[in-house]
Amino acid sequence: MTLTLQPIPNIPLIQPGDDLAKVVLQALETSAIPLQSGDILVFAQKVISKAEGRLFNLTQVIPTPRAEELAKETDKDPRFIELVLRESREVLRVRPGTIITEHRCGFVCANAGIDHSNVSGPWGNEDDWVLLLPENPDASAEKLRLELQKLSGAPELGVLIIDSHGRAWRNGTVGVTIGISNVPGIIDMRGQPDLFGYRLRVTMIAAADELAAGASLVMGQAAERTPVVHVHGFPFMLRDAHFNELVRPKEQDLFR
Repeated sequence: MTLTLQPIPNIPLIQPGDDLAKVVLQALETSAIPLQSGDILVFAQKVISKAEGRLFNLTQVIPTPRAEELAKETDKDPRFIELVLRESREVLRVRPGTIITEHRCGFVCANAGIDHSNVSGPWGNEDDWVLLLPENPDASAEKLRLELQKLSGAPELGVLIIDSHGRAWRNGTVGVTIGISNVPGIIDMRGQPDLFGYRLRVTMIAAADELAAGASLVMGQAAERTPVVHVHGFPFMLRDAHFNELVRPKEQDLFR
């Protein structure tokens, strides 16, 4: 089977309130990329957050004493740290230049996923604008999938929302899934035979994250302006899924 990941060109800069389903379907039509049942569309988190109006201006943020304290430890703007705290369940690690938290959606990442890059707003200094993650990425993915299916006529599609995260013990960032609709997060291979008949005992494939990493690679991270990737030939059956199947339970997390 051939797996194809194709970045979708001709997508304009997304503004708050934009209808992403219509924007993407128009770009697919313009680019002559067919959308078939069983295909998956992978969205960079930024376009979801921008469409949902998750832009914040730091001049409107009043930091708490806790934010002021952590700002000194991290050498970061206390207003930025205040937003990180609002978006987090727990602060896990702090050092100059870095704050690692458990986001309120359940995953662990730097800065609660709040980003400065490729962000601008309608007023004020560009450096004052930041972008927060979607409030509920799974719900965002589900709503977008249903709208895409309705408008395109494709009976079954999948949607992933992805972001770039660092990893314990590894340098660099990689694309990971933060929102899922109708794409398996985990493929359980336990009990399946290998080439020599050995029954696998612990193998569970993070299929959504593997797809997210590939999509992130073809999206790019700078000025490419290709925040959506069309996926054809995904080698597993689509199914109802939720992001939390990808999160290791805290009692099994050896890296906290």
